[in-house]
Amino acid sequence: MAEPISAIWVDADSCPRRVREIIARAAERRRISTYYLANREIPIPKSAYVSMIVVSGAPEAVDARILAEAPSTALVVTRDIPLAAQLVERGLLVLNDRGEVFSVENVRERLSLRNFSKELRDAGLYRSDGDSHNHRAVQAFANALDRELQRRGVDG
Repeated sequence: MAEPISAIWVDADSCPRRVREIIARAAERRRISTYYLANREIPIPKSAYVSMIVVSGAPEAVDARILAEAPSTALVVTRDIPLAAQLVERGLLVLNDRGEVFSVENVRERLSLRNFSKELRDAGLYRSDGDSHNHRAVQAFANALDRELQRRGVDG
C-alpha cells in the first residue's frame, strides 16, 4: 500500500463551491489538514482542519506554491492540467474536480488535448460551450475522493 495521505491541497481559484464543501467535509470527518490556495480570498467551510492561503502575485503563483510546498504524500485537487502533469511527475496523487485521477499514463494525453484545443481556440476555430459542472460530476468527485482517501489509508 502507498503511504497515507498527509494533507489535501486544493487549487481553489476555479474549484466549484460544491467540490470545496465535499473536500472540507472529508477533511473534518477524516481529520486531515486541508489547504485551499487561491490568489484571492474565497469562501470555504469553517473547520479546524481547513485553511485558506491567499497567494499574491500572478495567477501562476498559486501553482508555484503548490509545486514548492505540497509534500509527496499530499493529495492535490486541481483542474489545471499542466500543474497536474508536474505534480504527477513528482509522484503526487492528483484528482480533478470531476473525480478523474491523473496518472503518468493519462496526464500526458490530457495535456496534449488541452494544448490542441487551446491552439484551435487561439486560431478562432473552436469555441467552448463553457464548463458545466453538474450533479453527476460532483458525485463522481465525491466518490473518487472517498475511494482515494480510503485506498491511501486515511480512515474516516
